[in-house]
Amino acid sequence: MRPQSYTLHFNSKLSLNAAGKHVRDGLSTVLCTGENLWLSCDERTSVERLRLTGLREYGQHTSYQLTELLDLPADAESEIDIEGLASTDHYLWLIGSHSLKRKQPDPDHENVAKQIAKLAKVESDPNRYLLARIPLLLNEKTGDFELHKTAAHPTKADVTLQAAQLHGDDDSNELMDLLVKDPHLKPFMALPGKDNGFDIEGLAATPDGRLFVGLRGPVLRGWALVLELLPELDKHGRLRLGKIGGEQHYYKKHFLDLGGMGLRELRLAGDDLYLLAGPTMDLDGTIAVFCWPNALNQAEDSLIGPDKIHRYFDVPHGHGSAAGKDRAEGMAVLDGNQVLIVFDSPADARKPAAQQVVADSFRLPKP
Repeated sequence: MRPQSYTLHFNSKLSLNAAGKHVRDGLSTVLCTGENLWLSCDERTSVERLRLTGLREYGQHTSYQLTELLDLPADAESEIDIEGLASTDHYLWLIGSHSLKRKQPDPDHENVAKQIAKLAKVESDPNRYLLARIPLLLNEKTGDFELHKTAAHPTKADVTLQAAQLHGDDDSNELMDLLVKDPHLKPFMALPGKDNGFDIEGLAATPDGRLFVGLRGPVLRGWALVLELLPELDKHGRLRLGKIGGEQHYYKKHFLDLGGMGLRELRLAGDDLYLLAGPTMDLDGTIAVFCWPNALNQAEDSLIGPDKIHRYFDVPHGHGSAAGKDRAEGMAVLDGNQVLIVFDSPADARKPAAQQVVADSFRLPKP
């Protein structure tokens, strides 16, 4: 399937993190609301907003610092590793990877023993354990959606919208405290994401308040996993997990046969979910877009075989001289007929100018 190119324009004053990495080089998720695109880079504590400015062009870059909207466990120097964005009911939802990371050795360093020792060091970032919502409202004058810490509900005079996040601390949160005891996930909770350990990538929010959370890893005997949650606001203004799928259950598990691939992105389409899937490990490999029909109507834990999932198309990825480049990480629904794919580690051909990067749109098959 031949894609169409969209050019994303960023502001040079907003695009570099403390280490000098440009936001376009680490895009991890993308969401469309009206004429705005929302994006995140995996090594920042901000979300970026672009606006449709022309035919297949987005620009007018605005950056929202999440330290000003949420109570992050650590400061802005500790990355959130945002891997999912979603919107519903006047809120932007976001989720961190919740994953551990392993030190990267330098094969050219003169001290080989020291570099080998790095491979034994596993670290966590407190900000990665973030699941939050932020009021998202349309500014009628500008036509842009904007983020707020608190805001009046646009149609309900007695309702105040407020930013909130899942109850937790520097080392964990309520979701992780549950999953560390889960019979399927417990063995993987202490493994880094790049080692087929626990790694969140993908988020979808439903109008009735549920969240679907995609896991890049672990993949179990070829089966990918989607968690279904029901976050609720408590009297202290914090999010807590509500019971779902049974009297003592605070999450559902949906296992999907995606041919050994893990999830990279989830997008809502009525009662269906569009899935972007690819390798769970840090390698080049097949990346594809699927549709999971009737995903929102699973009464309990489910096992979804390949005959119940539609594979739409494969997304090109880097290989040969471009190995390690052009890895599809984010997917937005532009309209009912096409999706926009953004890439981590874009190849030079995707960067036509200093503050630009090219994304690809693909037309979806007709139902």
